[in-house]
Amino acid sequence: MKPWTKLLAFLLLTLAANCALAAGGKVPADLEGTEEHPEIVRFPNFYIDNSKRNDYNEVAFPVKAGQENKGGKYWFVDYIIKEGKRHPSIVELKKNYENAFRKNGGSLVYHGPDGDEATYRQPLSGGGERWMLMHIDNDGERYQLTIIDTAAMEQKVEFSADQMAEAIKKDGFIALNGILFDTGKASIKPESQALVNEVVALLKKDASLKLSVVGHTDNVGDKKANLELSKQRAASVVRALVAGGIDAKRLKADGKGDTEPVGDNRKDDGRAQNRRVELVKF
Repeated sequence: MKPWTKLLAFLLLTLAANCALAAGGKVPADLEGTEEHPEIVRFPNFYIDNSKRNDYNEVAFPVKAGQENKGGKYWFVDYIIKEGKRHPSIVELKKNYENAFRKNGGSLVYHGPDGDEATYRQPLSGGGERWMLMHIDNDGERYQLTIIDTAAMEQKVEFSADQMAEAIKKDGFIALNGILFDTGKASIKPESQALVNEVVALLKKDASLKLSVVGHTDNVGDKKANLELSKQRAASVVRALVAGGIDAKRLKADGKGDTEPVGDNRKDDGRAQNRRVELVKF
C-alpha cells in the first residue's frame, strides 16, 4: 500500500471513530457532590442533576385534605433521563414508587389533579414515618423527589460547657447567640434549653465560678424599651440556671439594651449578632 493510501485509511478510521463518539454522546454521570436517599432507588437510566440534604427540615406535603407539615431528615433529589435512553411514562414512574412504598407497608396518599405530582407515606422500622413528594416534568424526562424521614430535631448547641470554660478563662466572658427568646418578650424558647443545660454544666464543673448574665438587643424599637427587655431576658436566664440547680448567689442579671453592638445594625446578620446573652465572670 502506498504511503498516501495508508494516510487516507488512517484519516477515514479516525473520522469514523469521531462520528461514532458524537452519535453516542457522553453518558451523563451524577453531578459532582450530589447524593440521593440511601434507601430510595432511582428509576433506571436517570442521573442526578441536583440534590440537597439537611439533618432537619420541614416540608408541607400535599394530601387530599390540603397539606400536612412534616419535619425530620430531609432530601431533595433532581433526576434527568440519560440522553438516548427510553424515558418512562408519568404513570410508570409513579406506579414504580407506589409499589416500592406498598412493599414496605406504605401507600400513595395523594395524586395531583394534573397527574404530575404524588405524595407517598410509609412507616419506618425504628419509629416515625417516611414522606415523599414526587414531581414529574417534561412527560417523564425529569423528576424530583422531596423526602422527609420524620424525627425530632437533633438539638445542636452553640458551645459545650468545656468550650465556654476555655473562653471565660481566656477572655473573662463569652457571648451566646443560641439562647433565643420570643419576639419582644423575655420568655426563653424551648429550643434554647440544650444550651442553658451546658451553662448549668459549666457552673457545676467549677463551683468557684460566678457569672453575671448580661442581655443585649439590636436597635430595633425604643431604646428605653430595649434596655428594659435586655434586663428582663437576663433575669429569665438566671431563673433558668437556678432551676437547673445553681445557687442564685453565684449569679447576677444585667442588661445593656442596644448600647454595645458587635455587629452592623443595618444588616440582618449584624442585628442577629447583637441579640445575645453574655456570661461575664465576676
